[in-house]
Amino acid sequence: MKNILVPIGSSKNALSNLQYAVDFAQAFGAKLYVVQVYNVYTKAGTMIKVDYILERESRAFLNDLVSKIDTKNVEVIVKTLKGKLIDTLELACKVGDIDLIIVEPRTNSIKEEVFLGKTSGKIIKQTQIPALIVPEGYTFKPVSNVLLAMKSAIIKKDHVLDPLKMVKANFKAVVNLLLVKTPYYNEGDFELNDDLKSVVENITETENATTFQGVLEHYQSHNPDMLCVVRRKRGFFTKKWEKNVILKKDFSSNIPVLVLSELK
Repeated sequence: MKNILVPIGSSKNALSNLQYAVDFAQAFGAKLYVVQVYNVYTKAGTMIKVDYILERESRAFLNDLVSKIDTKNVEVIVKTLKGKLIDTLELACKVGDIDLIIVEPRTNSIKEEVFLGKTSGKIIKQTQIPALIVPEGYTFKPVSNVLLAMKSAIIKKDHVLDPLKMVKANFKAVVNLLLVKTPYYNEGDFELNDDLKSVVENITETENATTFQGVLEHYQSHNPDMLCVVRRKRGFFTKKWEKNVILKKDFSSNIPVLVLSELK
């Protein structure tokens, strides 16, 4: 893992999330790109250089934020980017050869019942960039036990397991696989290919209405310090993908959640 990107919002948790990102990047010897995306809506005849003002204020905000954390020996690169959030982040990740994007759950949402706010929800829902959701106020610690929750082990895309492999190798972590048989189960969903077999140590099979319910049932017995899930149309978040905001009553986590891109 060489390049990590952290999009910064306006939440009170931004400082804590950035410090976690620095600590995580240090563990991998990775570069850290700290970015803020802004968009400009101008009216005809506007005399003020709105673009310049927003870019200047955004950069000043990021530099001030970085000055308040311990960057250790991590190379931190500050970028302000103009454009639509998802398109701009996807382009930045492609150009910067980004391995992982680290997001905070609520960003600028102030509602206590919200787990993923509109901004973070968009990033998780509308991109295929591997992401790590870090709980508010969470302090970095080496990962020792990962719970990988899946409803189907069928993998058709190359390299989708790479972020998990990097975490496993770097921290010498144990990866336990939880296969959840849901009403959408298809024949062959629990057949593991050699690549997945090489990653996991232990396999548990369960039957639940949703993958998340399976995680809740087996969470304590596995006691993970990182949860790993997969993006898919009918995967871990299922109907929760219909809206960008995800409520705590539908899903929440007090440990980091690694979100892989779609397997198929």
